[in-house]
Amino acid sequence: MDPSKAVAAPVDPAGDPAVTAVHLTYRYPGAARPAIQDINLSIPQGTFCGIMGANGAGKSTLCRAMTGFIPHFFHGEISGGIALAGKPVAGHPIGELARTAGFVFQNPFDQLIGAAETAFGEVAFGLEQWGVPPDEIERRTLASLADVGLSDQVQRHPFSLSGGQQQRLAIAAVLALNPSILILDEGTSQLDPVGTSEVYALVSRLHQQGKTIVMVEHKLDWLARCAQQALVLHRGRLVLDGPADQVLTDPRLPEWDLQPPTFVALSAALRSQGLWEGPAALTLDQAEAGLRRRLQQRQHG
Repeated sequence: MDPSKAVAAPVDPAGDPAVTAVHLTYRYPGAARPAIQDINLSIPQGTFCGIMGANGAGKSTLCRAMTGFIPHFFHGEISGGIALAGKPVAGHPIGELARTAGFVFQNPFDQLIGAAETAFGEVAFGLEQWGVPPDEIERRTLASLADVGLSDQVQRHPFSLSGGQQQRLAIAAVLALNPSILILDEGTSQLDPVGTSEVYALVSRLHQQGKTIVMVEHKLDWLARCAQQALVLHRGRLVLDGPADQVLTDPRLPEWDLQPPTFVALSAALRSQGLWEGPAALTLDQAEAGLRRRLQQRQHG
């Protein structure tokens, strides 16, 4: 499925936001300055939210705070608060928070347990730790593998899969636990274009099914196809938060060491030649439609 052609899942304005942070500040042990500072944000349920920023901007730290690794695993200095679906992260153990938010690491090798001999065993592991009955483990494991398109790889060794397949397997292991929020920390950074396309097709489909997607990403062209909300972090501070089409076309992105999506830059170049007017394009379809419209106007003008 082409994510750019997907219809956005409805956002639920009634319930608690999927993620809320209020004046959140965190400093790692021994660090000279906070990794994130005075973060205030709200991500509504059912939203596809992209998080952007240069290396060291605080993106991974924010993800760790969302999932409870901060403060339960990383024990530095923290102030302010963060909540998942109205549940304060600081007041609940990581195992309980995992029922609400699933975390997918940047590199699948950091997530795969390494002891499972099959893709089935990899996905079943978390359910086994939770004491889920065997029949239910089998049902949920096979369903999750089907969800990520790996039904034909059930008996394959996890490390014999391609990079894209391994990342989808890591996502399947999280999905089996049925969280309502899926957080991916640069989940495509290790992947080639084919693997990236596989992962985005999957998370886009999960979003259409109603899950909240929070995705840290450097590949802004892909975020432009999928995201509804976008956040920009710079040196630990949240400097921009808003609708993705506004954030991704903001002229200040280069000030924060971010290159705008390809078609935003193309729109600007065409504008300088009198071949573009109106908002910048974010996707190929938008660029083609805008250029065609402008050429037709010139032909009839």
